[in-house]
Amino acid sequence: LLFLRKPAVVLCCFLLGISLQSNISCVSTINLRRFIGCAVREFTFLARKPGCGSLHITTDACWGRCETWEKPILEPPFIESYQRVCTYNETRLETVKLPNCQPNVDPTYTYPVALRCDCGVCLTSTTECITSV
Repeated sequence: LLFLRKPAVVLCCFLLGISLQSNISCVSTINLRRFIGCAVREFTFLARKPGCGSLHITTDACWGRCETWEKPILEPPFIESYQRVCTYNETRLETVKLPNCQPNVDPTYTYPVALRCDCGVCLTSTTECITSV
């Protein structure tokens, strides 16, 4: 029980346990406001496409908080930063048909399903990244 005194070890054991389970109902017992890390979590969104009706879709997405820091330095650009975001590591694509599409509109809608998530660099090719203003 000595390892339970180290929060990082407990978090790693928890995430390993989740990844080995097919049913992750135990996640609801975790205080998500204090969770540090990146994990797959169920997410519902409204799929829309011009010329079609909308459809609520429940899928797995990446969710979490990753270590990020900035510190001042004396030379330009005067800030050294380490910024990581919770992002997709592995996905599969799933396709559904949207309802009530006009005759000339393709009803298919494709979206990613998260299989694995990690803290990593924000890639604008796959993720909406916030940049400095």
